[in-house]
Amino acid sequence: MHARYVLSRLLQFIGVLLVLSFLIFSLLYLVPGDLVKILVGNRQVTPEVRQAITAQYHLDDPFIVQYVDWLGRALHADFGTSIRSGTPVTQVIGQRLPLTLELTFLAFVIALGVGIPLGLLAARKIDSRVDRAIVGWAVVGISAPGFALGMVLLYVFAVMLGWFPTYGTGGSFLDTLWHLTLPAIALATGTAATIIRITRASVARELTQDYVTFAQSRGLSRRRITGMYMKNAAIPIITSAGLILGSLFGATILVEEAFSLPGLGQLLADSITFKDVPVVQALALLIALVIITVTFVVDLLAAVLDPTQNLGANHSRRIV
Repeated sequence: MHARYVLSRLLQFIGVLLVLSFLIFSLLYLVPGDLVKILVGNRQVTPEVRQAITAQYHLDDPFIVQYVDWLGRALHADFGTSIRSGTPVTQVIGQRLPLTLELTFLAFVIALGVGIPLGLLAARKIDSRVDRAIVGWAVVGISAPGFALGMVLLYVFAVMLGWFPTYGTGGSFLDTLWHLTLPAIALATGTAATIIRITRASVARELTQDYVTFAQSRGLSRRRITGMYMKNAAIPIITSAGLILGSLFGATILVEEAFSLPGLGQLLADSITFKDVPVVQALALLIALVIITVTFVVDLLAAVLDPTQNLGANHSRRIV
């Protein structure tokens, strides 16, 4: 991997993050009403309080100066105080973050564990009944909203059958895993369906290549042939899976609401309802940071798996 390619991706990463941080900071000025009253919350706005809030948030400074000050504090994990609870924003988020990470990781594992094997099976049996059944399920899975699917799972498996708990997060590791199973399935269904389609298309394309036909004619074992084409098919699968992981982190809000899970998704919904702008800003920046970071890592991983993709620009210059 060339250092120039890594530097180029890093500069893009920083540039996108700066643009998003500017847009996120602007949320404060998009909320209707008096800024001071919004930042004060339920407290009475006296002249002393107004002066203190104005000084704390530098509201008398130009907009760009306020942004630079906010960004500097954000780089030191200082997002101010929650309007709703009166506690530091980082503390509020820190209490909710582990649950959302656990839910996201469990949903991702389920999506990969279901999506890749079914996509591989569909590609091997292309245009068969098995293939059509898997593709049909994938279409339904992509179309089903996570929130609605979560409500169905909750009613059937928790209320009617009593196999799973209806609320709570559990105590021990296994108990927490049991409580998060239904939410993770609801969150993973659409993701698994997407991975099925990507895996099927990628593997099916490789199975039509000449090197696979040649390997089969030589009598190589099925396991060895599978290893050959899966290596080439892995790049789009890994790239898509990495991007999906980032999007899963930001897609927990509706599922957490459906299952009453006290994670970041529920915190974001409550903060928007109560106009807790500092918390909304911090959460929006955190979600953006996770998605951009995952994208950056996926780009580098794809470049390691396929070194030719980061040589495109250099190759073009040599041809010219």
